[in-house]
Amino acid sequence: MAGPNFWAEPDKARSTVAALKSAKALVEPWEAARKRVEETRILHELAVEEADEATQAETAQEVAKLGHEIDALEHKSLLSAPDDRLGAIITINAGAGGTESQDWAAMLLRMYLRWIERSGFQHQILDTSDGEEAGIKSATLEIDSDFAYGYLKGESGVHRLVRISPFDANHRRHTSFASVFVSPRVDETVDIEIKESDLRIDTYRASGAGGQHVNKTSSAVRITHLPTHIVVACQNERSQHRNREKAFEILKSRLYALHKAEERKRVDAIESAKMEIAFGSQIRSYVFHPYTMVKDHRIDVETSAVSAVLDGEIDPFIDAYMRRKGAG
Repeated sequence: MAGPNFWAEPDKARSTVAALKSAKALVEPWEAARKRVEETRILHELAVEEADEATQAETAQEVAKLGHEIDALEHKSLLSAPDDRLGAIITINAGAGGTESQDWAAMLLRMYLRWIERSGFQHQILDTSDGEEAGIKSATLEIDSDFAYGYLKGESGVHRLVRISPFDANHRRHTSFASVFVSPRVDETVDIEIKESDLRIDTYRASGAGGQHVNKTSSAVRITHLPTHIVVACQNERSQHRNREKAFEILKSRLYALHKAEERKRVDAIESAKMEIAFGSQIRSYVFHPYTMVKDHRIDVETSAVSAVLDGEIDPFIDAYMRRKGAG
């Protein structure tokens, strides 16, 4: 990269820089962990020789901490696909069923927000459409942290909820569906051409949090990509200009995901990466009645801790999916 002609081909150079960044993000933490393991081993041996119980206890704590960190590094080492290093955009849509499905979509939104907070990732809610009585019709989240897409890409699909409805006066059991679509948050290394003639851009008054300003001006932006019928929206920024920029970023990510899905389809690769999500082909079921269980139908992983899962503890499913795909 220090060569005089390295930036002669900017696209190629940016791709090389991105690849180097991705490689360093995987290799450097392992090297740092290896050094800490060696230092801890030496310190522990000295503590044993000198019968220093306090230092032995300290090194034992360090070993436990290193164990957790190495487990996390092992997970990250499974993220070897080119897009895995990118941030993510999550789109949640309620299925048919009105209030039931809209409430379920809101529960899924909370689940992912809790997981994001536990993971220490940077995020923002770009757009939400509230349900008529409760819940949400749709929501879009942006996660601006490395490897978010690699961790969450397996969440794309239809999620099914079975419970005694809190909205049914007769306390009957209801089944609700919501779809989750995770696309990579594209960066400057990804070139996606978007023609202005292919777009319909609408502005409208934002709703929800944000103070009086959002309700006084038509600052929210909705963009429809006419050839693919992809619709994206953003309303969380104070200005129409910033919402337009964010909406374009989301559209670019969605089109990139579409391009990659079509590319995979052409080479007859990963079946679960199909672009179109069809209701009835759920990837995961969350059951509250007549028993409690969350089951991922692709990887045969299940747990009875439904409340914990909905509180963001979805790592066992993410880990199992990553390992299954890594082994494949």
